Amino acid sequence: MITLKNINKYFHKGSVNEVFALDDINLQIDEGDFITVIGSNGAGKSTLLNCIAGSFFPDTGSITINNCDVTAWPEHKRAKFISRVFQDPLLGTCPTATIEQNMALAIRRGKKRGLAPGVKNRDRQLFKEKLIHLGLGLEDRLQDIVGLLSGGQRQALTMLMATMLRPDVLLLDEHIAALDPKTATQILNLTREIVREQELTTMMITHNMRHAISFGDRLIMLHQGRIILDMKGDEKKNLTVKDLLTQFYKSQGEELANDSLLLG
Repeated sequence: MITLKNINKYFHKGSVNEVFALDDINLQIDEGDFITVIGSNGAGKSTLLNCIAGSFFPDTGSITINNCDVTAWPEHKRAKFISRVFQDPLLGTCPTATIEQNMALAIRRGKKRGLAPGVKNRDRQLFKEKLIHLGLGLEDRLQDIVGLLSGGQRQALTMLMATMLRPDVLLLDEHIAALDPKTATQILNLTREIVREQELTTMMITHNMRHAISFGDRLIMLHQGRIILDMKGDEKKNLTVKDLLTQFYKSQGEELANDSLLLG
């Protein structure tokens, strides 16, 4: 599904502020993998997703999706393969448009758009059916402006929009970090359900080690731009938080002064 070969990424290269964000990343992601990605601040987690999505181009290396070299493709061109949900609920929707207008844009992702009405009657029935599934009452609020929704409602809507047309790859960039615990749990449950039903190839960044362990079938840990752990199958299934910290220390030959640095 996705192959990253010898990916290196610098920021501010050649200056006193130079940052080596990704250090010779080699990664093979198979179709249907649900990968949780964990690591400390500055480990390269978001940079990795940004390189896959096309928000950043790597300085060296190649990225292939479905046997197609997309290394030099801009973000909008990769959108036919990739859907993404961000940490900030404000980023996944158009706040000044209605719920139905946002959903109409979502079902036309990667398609040519003409001068026909943006929202058709048959679309509205589909939107209602999809929204009922969320259990938030949004199916009766198609004309509501999205900017007036709560953060949790917007993030649930964003998850739905990102997967209305089944993407080849779903990228979740700390998509519950800005939500309160109760709402975060609801969005995580929705995430699990959507990924399972559509058998999506998924990468989910999280700072929560318990979520990293309990979600998905594969776990990757980044540190200083390098992949230092890559676990799947029974090895991941039997992990505990203590095991994960031990593996981190073992891989690095060091101990963190504070375990929270891994979660920060």
